[in-house]
Amino acid sequence: MNTPPPSKISLILGLFLANRFMLLLAFPLDSLIFYGDYQHYFNVADMARRGFYPFVHYWYEFPPIFPYLNLALYYLGGQQLKNYSFLLATFLLLVESGNLYLLYQLAKKLASREAATQVAWIYSTLIVPLFFWLGNFDALTTFFILLTLYGLITDKPKLTALALGLGVMVKYLPILLLATIWRTQGFTTTLKYTVSTALISLIMFSPFIGLNPTMTLASLQAQLHKSSYETVWALIDGNDTTGNFGPLSDHFDPAKATTPLHRPSRLPTWLTLAPFALLGLYFFTRPAQLPPMQETVTFTTLTFLIFILWSKGWSPQWQTFLIPLILLTLPQARALLFIIALSFINFLEWPIILSRGLNELLPLTILTRTLLLALLTLTIYRETEREIVRKSAK
Repeated sequence: MNTPPPSKISLILGLFLANRFMLLLAFPLDSLIFYGDYQHYFNVADMARRGFYPFVHYWYEFPPIFPYLNLALYYLGGQQLKNYSFLLATFLLLVESGNLYLLYQLAKKLASREAATQVAWIYSTLIVPLFFWLGNFDALTTFFILLTLYGLITDKPKLTALALGLGVMVKYLPILLLATIWRTQGFTTTLKYTVSTALISLIMFSPFIGLNPTMTLASLQAQLHKSSYETVWALIDGNDTTGNFGPLSDHFDPAKATTPLHRPSRLPTWLTLAPFALLGLYFFTRPAQLPPMQETVTFTTLTFLIFILWSKGWSPQWQTFLIPLILLTLPQARALLFIIALSFINFLEWPIILSRGLNELLPLTILTRTLLLALLTLTIYRETEREIVRKSAK
C-alpha cells in the first residue's frame, strides 16, 4: 500500500520546527538570548518571589496576557532562568510555527498553492524572525494579527472577533485592524468588532481594576507617555535612547508611568498626526478596486506603515509582523529587497550601534529606515495602481 507523500507545507513546518529546536539544544542558551529581553521578562516574573504581581502591586506597560503567561512559564521552569528561557523559547517556537502556517494559508488564498509554498520557504529562511524569536514575545502579537486577517478573508466573524480581542490583550497594536474592518466591511460590522474587543478587554482587566484600580490605570497610560525613541521625532527631541522604561523599581510608583523618562516632545501630537491622518484618510476613501482578499491585506499593510511612520517610537521587533505583511502584499522579489534592506538597517542599529554605545550614529540608521519605510509605502500604493491598470486592460 502506497503512502501519500506529505504536503510541502508539512515538510517546511517540520524543518522549521526541527532546525530551531535543535538550535536551542545545540547552542548555549545564554548566547542565544544575549541581545533579547528574556532576562528582563524573567526579572519581572521573579518579583513574584517577593509576592508582587503585575497590575496588582506594580504597573506594567503591556496588557495582561503576556505578563501572566510569563509568570506561568516562570513557575513551570522552577523559577530558574535557564529553564524559564528554554520554556519561553519553546512556546514562542510553536507560536512562530503558527505564524508560518497562517502566512502560507493567507498566501494560498491570495494567490496559489505554489506561491504560498515559495512564501513559506522564504519566511522559514529569514534571519530576522529567528533573531526576534529569541529576543521578545512579538511573535505572539504577529500570530493574532495574521489570525485576524485569516478570519476576515475567510469570513469567519467569531474567529476574527476572538483573534482581534486576544491580540489587543497581548499588545495594543492590533487595534489598527479595526480600520481594515471599517474599510472592507462597513461601520456597522466595525462597531460589532469594537464592542467584542472592548468586552474581551474588560473581562481581562476587570479583576485588576477590582484589586488595584490605580496600578491598572497607570498600566493603561504607560505607553501613551513614553518619550520618543529611534525615530525622526526622537532626533528632533534630542533623544538618542531605546524605548525601554526605567528600572523595575519605578513600576511601583504609578506617577512614573505617566512621566516621560527622557526629553519631552518638541512638536505637538496634532501637528505630527495631521499629515499621516490625511494620508490614511486618502487610502481609506479610495474606491476598493482590488479583489476583496487582496484589498484587506494591502490596506492593513498600508495602515501599519502609516502608523509606524507617524509613531514617536520605533521598535526593531516590529519587523516581526511587518515581514509577513510585506510578503503578502508585494511580488516576492520586491518584497525580499525591502525585507533584506530593512533587516540590515535595523541590525546596524540594534545590536551594533546601541549595544556598543555608539548612539551618535543613530541619525544614520533612523533617517535611512524612515526613507525606506516611506518608499515601501509608496511602492505598495503604486503596485496597487498597476494592478488596477492591468485588470482594466484585460
